[in-house]
Order: sequence, then structure tokens, then C-alpha cells
Amino acid sequence: MAVSVSGSPARWLRERFASRDAQPAGLRTETEVRAAYDRYGGELLGFAFRALGDRQLAEDVVQETFVRAWRSPRGYDPGRGSLRTWLFAIARNGVVDAMRRRHTREGAGHSSWDAVAESERPSEVDAVDQLLERVQLGEALRRLSPEHREAVVEVYFGGRTCAELGAELGVPASTMRSRLYYGVRALRLILEENGWLAP
Repeated sequence: MAVSVSGSPARWLRERFASRDAQPAGLRTETEVRAAYDRYGGELLGFAFRALGDRQLAEDVVQETFVRAWRSPRGYDPGRGSLRTWLFAIARNGVVDAMRRRHTREGAGHSSWDAVAESERPSEVDAVDQLLERVQLGEALRRLSPEHREAVVEVYFGGRTCAELGAELGVPASTMRSRLYYGVRALRLILEENGWLAP
């Protein structure tokens, strides 16, 4: 269950972070829940469907995600990440729970997640984890300055050199190396602060 990005990863990341629309503040009221669902529901459904391969189960996971988020609004801390990232973390847990339930049902007598064949479980959970890591990386990249983000995305995800990028932008290669260095450093700090990367 690989996650695919059409076109180049660098272009996908540039387009993904080009828009900085205001996002809902939280999920304290029914209006905020509806706004969050309108904004992120489709994306969460796609995430759950790719991980589970079952539309009905994916819809259940998305519904449960919003119910859990609405019941625990204090769990969302805007200082640690966006509402989108928080919802994806809840959805990831819901996907894993759904996988466990499905494997238990299909296991013909197996009563726990641990009893399921080891060959089946890692690939599904890994696919979910990889998708969640992309969401977390995207959130961290969004918090970088535009210059640092461009350097990191183009060099690490676009496969370009600092000299190539510098020539295109009309800045010295040494400036691009500096932007890349400080961009990666800031990215690491953001990931560590959010608990997405061990210090």
C-alpha cells in the first residue's frame, strides 16, 4: 500500500504548502466541527481508505476521528502543530484499531492482534506510518521560512544541487548551502519539539 505522489515530490511539496488558508481554531462547537470536516474530511477519508482498502471501514474511521476530536478538544495544542496534523494522528490510531479488529475477526479463532501472522501486519501499519510521517514532515516544512523551505524541498526532495538552485534563483551557491543548512537545522528542531523525532 504505497502512497503515491503524481509528478515530482518537490513540485507536490511546493504546491502543498503554497496555500496558507486560515484553518479552524479547534473543535469546540458544532460549527467548528463542520468546518474541520469540510476542510479535512475528504483527505482523512483518502488516508483511511488507502490504509484499509475498505470504504465503509474508512468512513467509520473518519467519523470516529471527529467524534474523538470533539470529545477531547483540549488534546489539540496549536503550538505543537496544525489541526490537520492532530486529526491525522487521531485517524492513524483509528486505522490501526480498525486493522486490529479486522485481523481479529478474520483470524478464525485468533483473539488478539499479536496472534495475527507477522507477515501481514507490518506492511499495513508501515504504510499508515509512512503516510503519517509525510503529514508530519509537511507540517514541519510549513513552519519554515519560504527561503529555507525552498532550499530543503528542492535539494532533498527535488534532487537538485545548491549550485543549480542558486543559479536559477540568482543567488550564490554558498547562500543556498547556508539556507539548506539552517533550513534542515530548523526542521530538525520543529520535529523534535513536536515529539516527531527523538532528540
